[in-house]
Amino acid sequence: MGLIFLQILLGITAVSTALTGGLFYAYSCSVNPGLGRLPDSSYLLAMQSINRAILNPVFFASFLGSLVLLPVCTWAYISYDVSPGSWCLLGATIIYIAGVFGVTMGGNVPLNNALDKADLAAADKDELARRRAAFEQPWNRLHTVRTVAAVVTVGLVVAGCIGLK
Repeated sequence: MGLIFLQILLGITAVSTALTGGLFYAYSCSVNPGLGRLPDSSYLLAMQSINRAILNPVFFASFLGSLVLLPVCTWAYISYDVSPGSWCLLGATIIYIAGVFGVTMGGNVPLNNALDKADLAAADKDELARRRAAFEQPWNRLHTVRTVAAVVTVGLVVAGCIGLK
């Protein structure tokens, strides 16, 4: 593999991971605080809508793209030259797989799926409060973990860009 190809691959990987990290960061800074101010019914309906809307090709391109690109890019760079930059990419890969993808699939998605099945229109005020309590705090805690992991991943990819020959 030529160096130009590796640099292009690294650039695409960096953009993909930055898009995912930026999405989670922006959600933490703006969407979650805004949603948190809503009454139970509005909060739950908004989360159902958001969780359905995010399942689209643009989101999947960066979220799943990073899941594929990070290990491919890491392998390519380690095969080319073992350097501090390639070790940063390996760290980014591990953190993304476990902390971003793993937490999302093992934690946030099951909560989203359970909420999606809820018939909120038929729920009374007490049921809505129970559903929100069962969803909001665990979901936000998991989201914080994946956001931190995504930001660390981006940082490591940037360090990898700087540390590669």
